[in-house]
Amino acid sequence: MAENENIAKTSNTTGNENILGTEKIGKLLLTYSVPGVISMLVNSIYNMVDQIFIGRGVGYLGNGATTVSFPFVQLLLALAIMTSAGTAANAGLNLGRKEQRKADSFVGSGFGLALFWGIMLLVMGELFMVPLLNFFGATPDNLPYAISYSRIVLIGFPFVTTSIMMNDIIRADGMPRFAMISMLAGAVVNIILDPIFIFVFHWGVAGAALATILGQILSCFLSLWKFRSLRTLHFKPADMVPEFSRLKLIMLIGMSAFLTQMANLVSQIILNNQAAKYGLLSEYGADIPVTCFGITMKIVSLMMSMIIGISNATQPIFAYNFGAKKYDRVGELIKKAALTTIAVGFVGWIFFQTMPGQIIGIFGQESDLYNKFGIMCLKNMTLTIFVMGIPMLAGVYFQSVGKPMRAVVLALSRQIIFLIPIIVILPMFIGLPGVMYAYPIADVFSIVLSVVLFSMELKLLKKMSHEQAVDAG
Repeated sequence: MAENENIAKTSNTTGNENILGTEKIGKLLLTYSVPGVISMLVNSIYNMVDQIFIGRGVGYLGNGATTVSFPFVQLLLALAIMTSAGTAANAGLNLGRKEQRKADSFVGSGFGLALFWGIMLLVMGELFMVPLLNFFGATPDNLPYAISYSRIVLIGFPFVTTSIMMNDIIRADGMPRFAMISMLAGAVVNIILDPIFIFVFHWGVAGAALATILGQILSCFLSLWKFRSLRTLHFKPADMVPEFSRLKLIMLIGMSAFLTQMANLVSQIILNNQAAKYGLLSEYGADIPVTCFGITMKIVSLMMSMIIGISNATQPIFAYNFGAKKYDRVGELIKKAALTTIAVGFVGWIFFQTMPGQIIGIFGQESDLYNKFGIMCLKNMTLTIFVMGIPMLAGVYFQSVGKPMRAVVLALSRQIIFLIPIIVILPMFIGLPGVMYAYPIADVFSIVLSVVLFSMELKLLKKMSHEQAVDAG
């Protein structure tokens, strides 16, 4: 009932005005952020739960296998988030301009494109499984586990791509809570089935993979059920047929999200290989660093999912208000969302710096060397996490308002321009610790660039708002 009331408000506030253009910014941010944060947490929980149960039921080689398999997921996310972000932004901008039919056609095109990506990745991954895993940084010891895990996880890819796209549109349609519920239902199934498949049936990493895709399939079908009855966005089956101009705009605006995820993919592959290379030259060996770096990245992704959830929640608000030329509201949202991400990041930073041993211990207690390196990884790689929401928010803002080139610059800066050169060069001088120190160093450069671009944008918004007031007067 509450959701239906919210939908009604979304469609009918002040006559034909959308609630995105009239409700208080603080209230909108809260309304959209809570479901967005929970939805992103659910995505992270899929991988986190697997790591916890695999670590306790299989051991650190099993966790190492999920680490080297993770680039498959990152490639999937790159294409899925590009499609969903581009579709939602184009739909939101056209709704703000009162161009309903254009908004609807973008939804249909986005759905068809998302399904295509999922099927393509499933086929390519199954055909080239072993060479890809070796390229991703698999070791001789964890490769068999990685093959077993990946072959099953890939089956769920078409369901994941379409589910991500549908959830973004469902949120933009004024139903963020349902988007959250559909993702949460899949996570609950995963959490229930993981221990059953691993500890009762003794299916190891294959059981964890099966639990994951069953949860993803449930989320997809729940979203599909709701997708058939959207309130403000509708599309015809004919809209799913590829139409170059729509696909071009979807991919152009979503390109920053794609490049961000691809940069994550490249840096993950380099991280895995650098961890194995310099681990062999240290007391830890190859498998402990690969596993610990992977676990640390999953823990960080859990924290970052909350920040990303807040940033993503601003997308429909930014798009609608910018399209409606309500620049004061856009500027207000930038400031309030930035402060919110910093506050959330600071809470996470406190936990990571004060309780690293307890957090790493959740994933199993292998040996003193394993625990020592895991604690060192977590503390050093999260030194700057409390301000990492600024680059995330900036990227979402620029893609939401149809300024893809700035979003692309931000997407490339942290990983490609800053992180990858540092992660390659620094270990040459200080060995394995250089791999982990590369992350906070790259973060500092990325944050400075984001602050500069945001400052310029706030000045521009203020100028456009002033010119608008002069014209109206």
